[in-house]
Amino acid sequence: MPHNLSQTIAERIEGLYGQPMAALEAQADTHPRGSMLAALTNSYSDVQLAERNIAFQLQRLREFAQPEREIGKFEAGHLLDCARRIAESVATRDAHAKTASAVLAGLHRVPATPSPPSAAPASAPAIAATRTR
Repeated sequence: MPHNLSQTIAERIEGLYGQPMAALEAQADTHPRGSMLAALTNSYSDVQLAERNIAFQLQRLREFAQPEREIGKFEAGHLLDCARRIAESVATRDAHAKTASAVLAGLHRVPATPSPPSAAPASAPAIAATRTR
């Protein structure tokens, strides 16, 4: 089963903003700098990219390490390169996911508050009492 931190992060961002990721990414693209939404969608994209690279490198590693395949100098170099790239992508994914999770843990959706009833105008004696100083 693939490790999908990006899906978890996407669900948390969607829950926070109440919109699907596609709409949020489009909104973030209009203000790419200086907004929390842009930072969160960029972190999400970075985690997603790292996950895709992990899956790709893992597939290559499996192809090079098939039991019926002979491993020579050429293949050994590729095996080591795939393993190194997987390790780098896992570290990248985990770092971006940790940062995004920490930010999301600090943010909360604010419930919509009903507008307060219109206050009746203050009476003349109350206004006069407040101006006595």
